[in-house]
Amino acid sequence: MSEAAHIKSAPTGAGGKQVGKVKNKLPAPIQISAEQLLREAKERQLEIVAPPPKQKITDPQELAEFRMKKRKTFEDNIRKNRSVMVNWIKYARWEEENQEFQRARSVYERALDVDHRCVPIWLKYSEMEMRHKQVNHARNLWDRAVLLLPRVSQFWYKYTYMEEMLENVAGARQVFERWMEWEPEEQAWSSYINMELRYKEIDRARDIYTKFVLVHPTVKNWTKFAKFEEKHGNVSGARDVYERGVDFFGEDYMEENLFIGFARFEEGQKEYERARTIYKYALEKLTKDNCPELFKSYSMFEKKFGDRKGIEDVIINKRRFKYETEIKANPLDYDAWFDLLRLLESDGSLDDVRDTYERAIANIPLVASKRGWRRYIYLWINYALFEELEAEDPDKTREVYKACLDIIPHKKFTFGKIWLMYAQFEIRQKNLSAARKILGTSIGKCPKPKLFKGYIDMELQMREFDRCRKIYEKFLEFDMSNCHTWIKFAELESILGDGDRARAIFELAIGQPLLDMPEILWKAYIDFEIEEEEHERVRALYKILLARTSHVKVWISFANFEASSENYQRCRRVYEEGDKALQGDRQKEERVLLLESWREFEGEHGSEESREKIRKKMPRRVKKRRRIEIAGGEEEEGGEGGWEEYWDYIFPDSEANSSNLKLLQMAKMWKKGQQDDDDDDDDDEEEEEEEEDSDKDKEEEKEDDMGE
Repeated sequence: MSEAAHIKSAPTGAGGKQVGKVKNKLPAPIQISAEQLLREAKERQLEIVAPPPKQKITDPQELAEFRMKKRKTFEDNIRKNRSVMVNWIKYARWEEENQEFQRARSVYERALDVDHRCVPIWLKYSEMEMRHKQVNHARNLWDRAVLLLPRVSQFWYKYTYMEEMLENVAGARQVFERWMEWEPEEQAWSSYINMELRYKEIDRARDIYTKFVLVHPTVKNWTKFAKFEEKHGNVSGARDVYERGVDFFGEDYMEENLFIGFARFEEGQKEYERARTIYKYALEKLTKDNCPELFKSYSMFEKKFGDRKGIEDVIINKRRFKYETEIKANPLDYDAWFDLLRLLESDGSLDDVRDTYERAIANIPLVASKRGWRRYIYLWINYALFEELEAEDPDKTREVYKACLDIIPHKKFTFGKIWLMYAQFEIRQKNLSAARKILGTSIGKCPKPKLFKGYIDMELQMREFDRCRKIYEKFLEFDMSNCHTWIKFAELESILGDGDRARAIFELAIGQPLLDMPEILWKAYIDFEIEEEEHERVRALYKILLARTSHVKVWISFANFEASSENYQRCRRVYEEGDKALQGDRQKEERVLLLESWREFEGEHGSEESREKIRKKMPRRVKKRRRIEIAGGEEEEGGEGGWEEYWDYIFPDSEANSSNLKLLQMAKMWKKGQQDDDDDDDDDEEEEEEEEDSDKDKEEEKEDDMGE
């Protein structure tokens, strides 16, 4: 088939012309909606609507026909939907405009028959009667309205306003009285009071206020009543109103604004003491978080009319309020309790401070850990010190200590400070037996080193050495690994002049299989024998210690002891034995320390021969490389990170090190020989390499000399 067979003939239009096909049938990017078309047509006013024709009425017959037609239209609208009150109002207003009042009343009455609770119908109906001065009709309508809908305040306001405009004050008062029987909102009472005040009826207004504050008993209304009395010069009456208000609310429903108004009233009457008394009474009775404005007012009052003490009281109360707020937010915030107690102790009554302490210690920590109890226990300590030092009440102090010890869970943890302070308190009360009983109980219930030490110190002050020995024995039974206890026990015997007992204690101590710090125990034992000038015993102790450990410090200490006793041959013998004992690859640094100490000794007390001998023993310090082992114990392969450099010591008398040195020297000579064979053809290069090798040898010799 030819290509022409695949081409379809294009459609032809009028006149035989070809019309192009629509290639893109996708929607246009900008769409035009029907709403937009209508809006544009309205804007351009494409359709012009003719206004309705004006009709001119020339005779009564045409007017009657027009009215009949209009009434028929209104009636049709009402018949279609009787519940739409707008149609009734339009109908009645049209009849009113045509001076057809009977017809307008008939329309309104028909509307009320449909819905007598429709407020706009009553208002339009009554306003029509008032506009046309139909007073009796309007009064009858208002009576009907307030009788059917007594909770609609607008009817009462309109009714009283109409009566007052007619200067019928008695009638307006009667309407208000009827209204007040329903106990309306506050604005209605205010309108009644304002009406009486407009006609100077102060006594009537006072009576209304009396009923008003009982129907709406708020602080604002009591304050308005008091200001009313004050405004009209009845100071005693205003004070009586405030007092009645305070009694009315009582202590359960007290509010700060009432007291602020009362105090400011007294301040305005220059009764400053009365005002201060009111402020203090309110601050005592009200809770702290309900009277922030009261604090501000009291502060301003004291700054204006108070003395220095009064101002300080205000500041203290303000800080106290702050701390009380923090405590209320978090009763376990012991820092806030400490701040509050410190404030009260500086300026407060004993009963108040004691009561605050009782409140504070009632907040027991929730966690069963000693760390969480530490701050809480300090509350008890401060409480006990307060009772002893400030209140000077020993019995109460004793009760505090006992209560504190009862509340601590001694099986889990204890506080030695409490036990010791309790015992010291009894000593101050000259009751030594009670103090001993307390510390004995503490050791029996919850033994700990601090209690033993405190008990021993007390008996030492009393010079009861036999008791001290017994306590030390109990202490060692409790913890035989405590080296400090052994040392203190031996020191006690040494002070008492019983060296044999002290020596026996040391012997028992070093014979224990488990000790926490054996080095200080051995040092103390050796120092004791040195003070006793028992040199043979000292040497024996050093030998026993060296049999257990070959630490370099022990050898140096042994040598220093011999040197201090001016027995230099023994000292050299100790150094030699130590040098032999420390020979090994893993104790090179310790051996170096020993040799340095030996060299210092020879420098002070030796001869040239002995100095030369020790100099030959000193090692050379060389730098070496070794592989780094990773966490898994395997060595890293390749890379620069797999090796590290370190300093090593090479001793002259070490055969292994000497063989290694010979091997290194042979390797260097072989390498040098290889370089000589490769560079025979070029004499100049050979000379340069020989110079470089000689420079390297010189540098190595310098490093060796620096190591020595």
